[in-house]
Amino acid sequence: MVNWKKALVITFNVIIGIYLLLAITAFNKPAERKTVCAGVNVVIEKGVIAGFLTPADVRHMLDEGNVNPEGRMLIDVNLRAMEEWLEQQQLIDKAECFKTQAGKVSVHITERVPVVRVMARNGDDYYVDKDGLTLQNTGYSCNLMVATGHIDRAFASRVLAPIGRLIVGDDFWRNQVEQLNVLADSTIELVPRVGGHIVSLGRPVGVAKKLERLRKFYKYGLSQAGWNKYSRISVEYDNQIVCKKK
Repeated sequence: MVNWKKALVITFNVIIGIYLLLAITAFNKPAERKTVCAGVNVVIEKGVIAGFLTPADVRHMLDEGNVNPEGRMLIDVNLRAMEEWLEQQQLIDKAECFKTQAGKVSVHITERVPVVRVMARNGDDYYVDKDGLTLQNTGYSCNLMVATGHIDRAFASRVLAPIGRLIVGDDFWRNQVEQLNVLADSTIELVPRVGGHIVSLGRPVGVAKKLERLRKFYKYGLSQAGWNKYSRISVEYDNQIVCKKK
């Protein structure tokens, strides 16, 4: 059975909503026709690690794509065209653009987050982001760990990206790990910033557990024995840590 009272209330609310939308549009459009875009505000979302881009870089991208709204009539600014152009740039994951009451255009940028820089034995030099996608080394500076050795792009995406996410997402490891080195048999060595030793992770499986075992050894072992006592520390094998004295 139809509830006419409820149906009338819903219909009334829909009509009011449409009216308000049309009223706001009618109010804004004449203002946009008379207003010149006074500038672009760029906001870059901050992640765990510092990315590559600056607001000046984003404005330069807008200039290159001929979609910089500054100096144009607001009514002629195509926000969707700006977003599509920016999202084509390799360093940008997502772009959102909107007009402000102050007569400017605000651009909110989400960067692609690099987790490791690859400087491979074959001469390749590029970054890998948290999703395993490669970023060309464009000359932007970004301070994060380096991976060296026998690395192809498939290995970087499949293996190094997950390890990079683990390390970047943890305050201790992000500050402690300086370098990963991939040997010819695809086993991995870790070079720490503190301590005169090399850590053997072995095959890149169960890395989270290996790092947790190493963290406990650092906390309860090296803190007592001294950070420079060993030349090599291996967490390759389950439930054990093998150390070689200097």
